Amino acid sequence: MDRRAPVNDVMAWAESFDHLLECKTGQLVFEDFLRTEYSEENLLFWLACEDYKKITSVTEMTVAARRIYAEFVQVDAPRQINIDCVTREEISENISQPGPNCFDRARKLIYGLMENDCYPRFLKSEIYQAHLEQAEKQ
Repeated sequence: MDRRAPVNDVMAWAESFDHLLECKTGQLVFEDFLRTEYSEENLLFWLACEDYKKITSVTEMTVAARRIYAEFVQVDAPRQINIDCVTREEISENISQPGPNCFDRARKLIYGLMENDCYPRFLKSEIYQAHLEQAEKQ
């Protein structure tokens, strides 16, 4: 898939983690990088939580919460995220009647992990450097 972005966007990715996440191409390139580290579930979980926060229907919220829980949170989930047992237990207890904030603690933990751990490595990665070079040639 073509993941070209304007040079200003690619340079902005290095200014802050938020700039990277605000750009759809940035998300895709970061996901490609995370896949090389076997940790793309972090970004996918965070994005699922961002979408979840926009849901207003209680029925849709319940369905989405159960999907997020089954895919990312429960022990042995296919894309299990690395969160502490207290946070995991808190979500497990609230999943039968999920509120708009039921994933907030885990979402913040994963965001912090990506920002402080994965993001600095991404900026030094060949993937990012190649995008920067490609953008500068445009």
